[in-house]
Amino acid sequence: MTAARIRAFDWLRGIAVLVMIQTHSLVLLWPGLRQGRFFEWLQRIDGLVAPAFIFSAGFSLALVQVRGAASGARAARVRKTLRRLGEVLAVATLVNWMWFPLLREPHYILRFDILHCIGLGLLIALPIFALLSPWPRVLRWVAFVLGAAVFGLAPLAEHVRGPLAALCNDSSGTVFPLVPWAGYVYLGASAGATAALGDARELARWVAALMLLGLLLWLQTDALAHAYPPHEFWKTNPANHAQRWTQVCGIVLLLLAAEQLWPARNAVVKLVEVFGTSSLAAYFWHLNLLYFRYAGFSFEAAWGQRSSWARYWLLLALLIAGTCALTWLTDLAYQLSPLGKARAAPLSPRPPPASARPA
Repeated sequence: MTAARIRAFDWLRGIAVLVMIQTHSLVLLWPGLRQGRFFEWLQRIDGLVAPAFIFSAGFSLALVQVRGAASGARAARVRKTLRRLGEVLAVATLVNWMWFPLLREPHYILRFDILHCIGLGLLIALPIFALLSPWPRVLRWVAFVLGAAVFGLAPLAEHVRGPLAALCNDSSGTVFPLVPWAGYVYLGASAGATAALGDARELARWVAALMLLGLLLWLQTDALAHAYPPHEFWKTNPANHAQRWTQVCGIVLLLLAAEQLWPARNAVVKLVEVFGTSSLAAYFWHLNLLYFRYAGFSFEAAWGQRSSWARYWLLLALLIAGTCALTWLTDLAYQLSPLGKARAAPLSPRPPPASARPA
């Protein structure tokens, strides 16, 4: 495994984007159709979107920090990561502004959704990952322990009130509080630090170990449900999240195998990779097309709550195509912008110490 992108995680993000568009598009469906076994199965799949996104974000953060340290450019890598996290939080604020009147009611700027959770979760983790980046095996275990701690404490954090409530639970309107969702950052980072070691088999073994641990906790659902004071099981219990990361890790293993077995890229793979490498733009544009009205038009305004399953799938395909086109154009414009050029610029390694320079 070289310093190139690990395409399996681009695919994981890309597939998560596609499923995210699908689940948000359910607003188009006639309410009477939102029932039955098929819809319930679809909801279970949709429940993996956020864990997959956050897991892959933690993976990437740890991977690039370790690679930056290995190339002698740790400080430059941290600066580059901070710029990227600033972009994520800026888009998160922009989306909040599109939903809520931030200028009249500025408290909405603190409403945590998925992008806020990812951006702030990575920002908190960055100093730890940067500090430990020269020692990826140590980073792997530290990240794993931190992930376990976040998930383990999550049911207790439901009772936190005051200024920290927005970070710990949904009592203040937070959609994705850092506890427990930041736990996926650290589990993903443990895999990212392992990937940075350069051994594809070791990465697969580590992900398989995370999956096995998740399965064991999943099997202990009844015990873990009663191990804590009263809490919302489906939001914070470790067994519920263990079920999710078990399934995400299973998907990762399949994608890692696919990356090795089928290196060729077809149209479907290219579509997934567009979303996987530009997931921030895809998130922004699919919400625009779906909900925000331009000249009175949006998918939700035109077809919301009125679509059969046949129309729903047709509109979903159209929404995906529109999102893909706008994402591609945004990525092209970004690459030509000063921000894009700064991001694409190679990292400058630190100069060797004076004693090591030639006379």
